[in-house]
Amino acid sequence: MEGAEEELERRSRFLSGLIQKKKACEQEEQLQRLNVRVRASDMPHALQTRAFSCARDSLDAMPKLDSKRLALALKKEFDSLYGPAWHCIVGTSFGSYVTHSLGGFLYFSIDNVYILLFKTAVEPLDH
Repeated sequence: MEGAEEELERRSRFLSGLIQKKKACEQEEQLQRLNVRVRASDMPHALQTRAFSCARDSLDAMPKLDSKRLALALKKEFDSLYGPAWHCIVGTSFGSYVTHSLGGFLYFSIDNVYILLFKTAVEPLDH
């Protein structure tokens, strides 16, 4: 009986490994299709995917880069879906040093545009 349990556990680990590899390949294909390069991240993949799609759609709708409009689109999207307080910096050249909430940081590029999207904690005001 113990041998059967070990074999079942071994097969389960093998299948989990295959699933993880397939997901990684699919994510890599999506990044290449959208021309995205992740520079740094502390964000779940589902949120990253949302940011990439929103940024790509916004960029495709612009005749030329409007950094302010792109930043606003990403901020509004994330504020409405994931709550306040999201911040977004967009440009072709910038430096930054930010403090962010755990799981709320993404720095990536699309084409030659760099995007920093991050969340900060919202503290209630004491009266």
